[in-house]
Amino acid sequence: MLEGLLIGLQTAFSLQNLLMVIGGCLIGTFIGMLPGLGPMSIIAIMIPVAISMGDPSAALILLAGVYYGAIFGGSTSSILLNAPGVAGTVASSFDGYPMAKQGKAGKALTIAAIASFAGGTIGALLLMIFAPMLSSVALLFHSAEYFALMVVGLSAIAAFAGTGQVAKALMMTVLGLMMATVGEGALFNLPRFTMGIMDLQSGFGFITLAMAMFALPEALFLVLKPRVAKEGGEGEIKELRISREEAKAITPVIGRQSIQGFFIGVLPGAGATIASFLGYAVERNIAPKEEQEQFGKGAVKGLAAPETANNAACTGSFVPLLTLGIPGSGTTAILLGALIALNVTPGPRLMIDEPQVFWAVIMSMFIGNLVLLVLNLPLIPYIAKVLSVPRNYLIPFILFFTLMGAYIGQNNATELLILVGFGVCATALRFADYPLAPLLIGFILGGMLEDNFARSMQLYDGIAFIWERPMTLGLLVIAALLVLLPSYRARRARLRAQGVADGD
Repeated sequence: MLEGLLIGLQTAFSLQNLLMVIGGCLIGTFIGMLPGLGPMSIIAIMIPVAISMGDPSAALILLAGVYYGAIFGGSTSSILLNAPGVAGTVASSFDGYPMAKQGKAGKALTIAAIASFAGGTIGALLLMIFAPMLSSVALLFHSAEYFALMVVGLSAIAAFAGTGQVAKALMMTVLGLMMATVGEGALFNLPRFTMGIMDLQSGFGFITLAMAMFALPEALFLVLKPRVAKEGGEGEIKELRISREEAKAITPVIGRQSIQGFFIGVLPGAGATIASFLGYAVERNIAPKEEQEQFGKGAVKGLAAPETANNAACTGSFVPLLTLGIPGSGTTAILLGALIALNVTPGPRLMIDEPQVFWAVIMSMFIGNLVLLVLNLPLIPYIAKVLSVPRNYLIPFILFFTLMGAYIGQNNATELLILVGFGVCATALRFADYPLAPLLIGFILGGMLEDNFARSMQLYDGIAFIWERPMTLGLLVIAALLVLLPSYRARRARLRAQGVADGD
């Protein structure tokens, strides 16, 4: 571990990688502040830039910096405008916006910056401790276990889908798996489902699909569903300091939510959004009764909890990504695709085969969180002015980078047609309230799922590997439970409600 840390420090502190950390954090912060443009959109747009670098360490450091920078910056628009920049900062608006309306916007932004810094830094420490442990356990995994692990990752999407969204999430996952079958198969090097189009022989481009799912619908949404005019004043932001009593109140909250948020982030399919809502709910429930009444009216604990949890969860989501090759969220699914495009295979051997990539990313997180704190605290009054940019100006910016990224990624005009087609479909699915992240996770994991299944079938002469390897069977049982439990709970709740109605 010590040797790995030294390798990581040496790689992370090179001039190029320091610039990548600073650049990624800056881009992420400003993008996170703009309502509607989340980390998935900007990472999808920036993947061609990252891949063109050729250095996997620098590319992943840049994209990771954008990721936690966007979560860090997303709180600004939540607090000032009640318009969350990213989904993970929705809970921050519950108490952050009331604080801003009370004239405490500066104090709210300071609490958000400190809580984000603490959550990200403690999360990076936990990542450093737990990732090698998970990696050593994961070395026991073979093709059969990897296949079962992919199934667990896909089924976990259902468990963490919103209420009434399980069926929709599963449908989108299956659609993603179907799209992954287009092109040459794992067992036979013959084209399938290409409809005679030569450009589809290698399958759909990941970059094209990622931008069609997240970046292009943002531009179309701005046109089809313009937001209501901004609320709140544009006054000067003052009173940035927090009192000693407020610092004492938020310290235990930050400690608890850093640990809770990290472990929620580790769960495949969870992520910063789940962590922030759960963090807010937990702190509200354990607070004394008089403090509970303050939640939703400008409570400092109500702001510190989700801000800490979402940043810790961002770091936690790198554990399954780096050690098992399973994305912990929609954003890490995009990062997984970027790693594969850079010929780096995430998994238990990453620490052994590419230690400079693994440890450099962890070390860069410490640097990145410090950069974000140093940048954000003194710039809070000025950063807020970025929010006054009219959202209509974002449309040509998003369209230009989306189309350019898709074309450069494959150097093929057909990709533009695919991009537009999928982008229109994705927009329609968003209007119908279908989650798009499961589709992308299904698409990313589909290829690896098929490869490992095909390899296991060849090694064990059929599907005998399912019952011949106890770990594989155990993982598949867990996957089945993850799919069935939400449906069982929903059915039980319906029957209970029906019983109450009949009793009345």
